[in-house]
Amino acid sequence: MRSLRDFWRRCSAQTVLQKASEAGPNLGCQMSEQTQMDSLLAGEPAFAPVEADHTPDRAEAPAPEPVRESPVQSAVEITVTERVSIRDLEDGQRVRGVYAVRGRELRRKKNGEPWLRMTVGDATGTAEAVCWDDAEVRYALCASGTPVHVSGVFENSEKWGAKIKVTEVRAAEDGEFEMDDLAIGSEVSAERLEADLRALLDTVQNLELRELLDLFFAPGSDNWERFRDAPAAKTYHQAYRHGLLEHTLSVAQAVSAAANFFPGVDREIAVTGALFHDIGKLIAYNDDPLAIDLTDAGRLQGEIPLGYYTVRRAIEDIPGFDPHLAQCVLHIILSHHGSLEHGSPVVPVTREAVLVHMMDNLGGRLGSFDRLERQLPEGESWSGFDRALSGSAWFSQRAA
Repeated sequence: MRSLRDFWRRCSAQTVLQKASEAGPNLGCQMSEQTQMDSLLAGEPAFAPVEADHTPDRAEAPAPEPVRESPVQSAVEITVTERVSIRDLEDGQRVRGVYAVRGRELRRKKNGEPWLRMTVGDATGTAEAVCWDDAEVRYALCASGTPVHVSGVFENSEKWGAKIKVTEVRAAEDGEFEMDDLAIGSEVSAERLEADLRALLDTVQNLELRELLDLFFAPGSDNWERFRDAPAAKTYHQAYRHGLLEHTLSVAQAVSAAANFFPGVDREIAVTGALFHDIGKLIAYNDDPLAIDLTDAGRLQGEIPLGYYTVRRAIEDIPGFDPHLAQCVLHIILSHHGSLEHGSPVVPVTREAVLVHMMDNLGGRLGSFDRLERQLPEGESWSGFDRALSGSAWFSQRAA
């Protein structure tokens, strides 16, 4: 009897142990065979074998109850890892989730073996990511603008800086991410920005300037649809959908207000120039919100020449357009970066051009503060060094 009881006990325990081991990888648990055997043999009656009974008047013993799977399912739910935002990553933290590829580069080690360097990001910022294995295959997978599922470890080294060491990467599947979590967006709605732009356009009374402006900003036009959604930059300020509209509007509103305090400034010429100063970015940048980059035309010609020729062609299509107004507006576009070393082919030599340049520079620098604050971890008041500001930024309201 004892040997038969021991035989059934071992068989039942081994059957349950096999089922538990199949679920084990999903739980991420490791348990020795002896520990599992002990727990099963000393466990609840559902796992205990039924003793054989040879009494003829009694019914045959029932089979053991099936293993209940609900505890396994609940444990799986507990072990799910949620994606951590880029700005919240800490040294040594495990990374597992979907991020957007902002850029990629296939590089070579000293021994000639390839390795992959990427920039990945979400709505809170970007981070460098490196991958040492299967670099060429993963390079083909990680095209710019592609959502990918990344697994690895975030490390912040004094020598090499902050980066994600990637162990696994694959294409993200539908339902694994929300676009709003990956693409940075304006904090002001497009509807509000458009309404404010329409109100500013109504203040321009010169009929020729207004006709020129309507070619680009009239509702329903191809230029307007593109302008409304375009980014203002690749990295430093308003580098997101509707960013160009947000930046242009803020510069033009500031120019309109400041013109009233400086004698000799033609407010309508200055406002028109401000609205056109970055128009070349419609051609110079792509329209991918997950990976903003320069187009071929943007790389080969630059946004200032593209803007100049775009507006000049529009002026030439308006019969009898005043040559003086054309010169003033085109000069603002060409000179708005302020100096030759910053990309302008000429420096500002009119009051209106100087005013637009100053307000554009102010808007860009303040936009950098918005970018840095968005990327700043909770509880921090100082940013790291920022090239656009030539220093770090301090946010006093966070320090209070």
